[in-house]
Amino acid sequence: MTEQHTAVPVPDALDEAASTFVEQFGLVWESASSPRMEGRIVGLLMITDAPYLSSQQIARLLRASAGAVSTACRALVDVGFVKRHVVPGDRNHYFKVEDDIWGGFLAGERGYLVRLSEAIALGFAAVDDDADGPQRRLTNARNYMHWLAGYHRKMLADWQAYRDAVAADPSLAPTGPLYPDHPTP
Repeated sequence: MTEQHTAVPVPDALDEAASTFVEQFGLVWESASSPRMEGRIVGLLMITDAPYLSSQQIARLLRASAGAVSTACRALVDVGFVKRHVVPGDRNHYFKVEDDIWGGFLAGERGYLVRLSEAIALGFAAVDDDADGPQRRLTNARNYMHWLAGYHRKMLADWQAYRDAVAADPSLAPTGPLYPDHPTP
């Protein structure tokens, strides 16, 4: 039942190029202190032509346990990188990424900023008013969150304008290294 729901056939295994990409993406993801499995799943969903994959398909393609896939997918949904997809009448769990997962992540990151700001507010109640060091650190944290929230809205709008401009005029697409002064492996 799982395979018939996707309009594009899902292979039984990844070819060498796809596997290399997924594993490299996972390693880079892990270098940012996130679980490698999450990166592998995002990488897989980015390169699959199927509109969504079941958790069983993901586990099979990544040669991973169902539990590892389930845990990683749940975390990725929570932060906005992966979306759940419901197939009416089907109890399987399906996942997909949006075409603009980075813009979607940026938009979803607002929830994290709100939760962190609320936690910082609790910190003020936990320290004495005359505790200069903690008060200074909490004040800087609160002020940073407020500054970041304002910049965050601007950054999302700027990203969407840039994305749309490049889509309308592919000659605007970047070429060359991201950071020219940084050596490429």
